[in-house]
Amino acid sequence: MTDLFTPVRLGDLALANRIVMAPMTRNRAGPHDEPTEHMVEYYRQRATAGLIVTEGTHPSKAGKGYFRTPGVYEPGQIAGWRRVANAVHQRGGQIVLQLMHCGRACVRANKDAEAETIAPSPIRCREKIPGPDGVRVEVEIPRALETYEVAGVINEYARAAANARVAGLDGVELHCTSGYLPMQFLSTGTNHRIDCYGGSVQNRIRFVVQVLEALAAAIGTGRVGFRIFPGNPFNDMQDENPAQTYGALLRAVNPLGLAYVHLIYAPTPELDALRLIRDHWSGAVIVNNNLNLDSARKVVASGRADAVSFARHFISNPDLVERFRRGAPLAPPDRRTFYTGEQAGYIDYPTLEDEQLRCNP
Repeated sequence: MTDLFTPVRLGDLALANRIVMAPMTRNRAGPHDEPTEHMVEYYRQRATAGLIVTEGTHPSKAGKGYFRTPGVYEPGQIAGWRRVANAVHQRGGQIVLQLMHCGRACVRANKDAEAETIAPSPIRCREKIPGPDGVRVEVEIPRALETYEVAGVINEYARAAANARVAGLDGVELHCTSGYLPMQFLSTGTNHRIDCYGGSVQNRIRFVVQVLEALAAAIGTGRVGFRIFPGNPFNDMQDENPAQTYGALLRAVNPLGLAYVHLIYAPTPELDALRLIRDHWSGAVIVNNNLNLDSARKVVASGRADAVSFARHFISNPDLVERFRRGAPLAPPDRRTFYTGEQAGYIDYPTLEDEQLRCNP
């Protein structure tokens, strides 16, 4: 029987186990959006995961939405990611960079002064988003991309993927949920375009398909994954028929031979997204969302998923894989330090070995 601790191959990514660290925004990047030494240590500590998916990383100045999130388009940022990748690889881990263009879901004060807020259509996000001080504020109306500009945004993604590989990261994951730019193109509530990127479902999926094609061309199909959450309302998102939208997307990208699809799984009476994936996608699947050791084992053993990802458990348990292997208790995370605290609540959670040394000095 397939278990969480058996190796698995996702495209060109060879995982030592099927326990994946999910992407998590932690707001610890440096003043120029570069990975810091604290970030290097954070990822190094968690390198026993079969795969680490990094926090959302903007591919361009316009792509930034939140305070102190990292980029991957300037030399200092690439150098910082190289230190992260080296630290993870020295412990035998694999790490891919999540590419996150926030589109309209951003606060101008979080961004470079020259950076525009762009989206498929000039429709403001009605959700407030945290500014530099953490207080949620109203966001501005985005400027709709002209048709001729879309290719430039796609090229920014491709350059970011190439930069990730230059930095030594093992691949990239395209963030297609949480109300960010790819999802804004996919969804009827945020895409009111009348050109080849709007209207019909085939037009609305076009941007994401072209981005994934560009990423694959830049670094190879086996090093590219993408993350979805059909029907997710986060950041003021609505879609008239998410099953139709994501079914079409999965069918369109299935022939590309990508490494995996990463699903945030929250089934409803209207939509079971894991079933939708299995109906329209023949590649590897990573499942995420409120899993524990027992439920994770069951979904992998059933063959419905090839791997499982965890977020909050990895925050407070850097040695999560070993704790699962031993059936050891998990440490609870401190929510107060999810997005602030520098090293506190970030790189100071003890491992089982640390705890034993404290008890038996």
